Amino acid sequence: MTVILLAYLLGSLQPGLWIGQTFFKKDIREHGSGNTGTTNTFRVLGKTAGIIVLILDMAKGSIATLLPIWFGVAIHPMLAGAFAIIGHVFSIFIRFKGGKAVATSAGVVLAVQPILLLGLAVVWVSVLYLSSMVSLASILTLIVAAIASLFVGDWVFTLVIWIAMIIVFVRHRSNIERIKNGEENKVSFGLGQAKK
Repeated sequence: MTVILLAYLLGSLQPGLWIGQTFFKKDIREHGSGNTGTTNTFRVLGKTAGIIVLILDMAKGSIATLLPIWFGVAIHPMLAGAFAIIGHVFSIFIRFKGGKAVATSAGVVLAVQPILLLGLAVVWVSVLYLSSMVSLASILTLIVAAIASLFVGDWVFTLVIWIAMIIVFVRHRSNIERIKNGEENKVSFGLGQAKK
């Protein structure tokens, strides 16, 4: 239970929020999408802060997933990773709100299936280039991850990835509506990039 609690607390850390408040005097919950994760950090605080938060959000997922191995606890690492994802989305530090779980989920996969994550990164970048939509890239990549997980041969890994996919879908409900209506925000990268 201690490892699970630590994993949840690690996931609950919100570097995007804290970096914004400390260095930019901004609460990113009051800007952009209102989320505290990587994408909104890029949007509100810029590229440097976004890259730092991406690394930290992934790192907390990876570290949480590896805790059972480091402590020699007989818990599947992916279960600890699942609680890091839950912590990111429902952070105890900000009244059980948080981000959309994409970067933290990537960190969880990195800890146990780094080659798979490399393939997923290619999918994400490719979809982003074709659509210029971070949300669409994230959603489609999680779908690919869920399908790929069926061939890993580890039912716990598969279960956690499918849970992560569902969480990502739920957290992107408004994005999905905007995509369907042709109103989703676009980034200045790729074939469909936002007009300047």
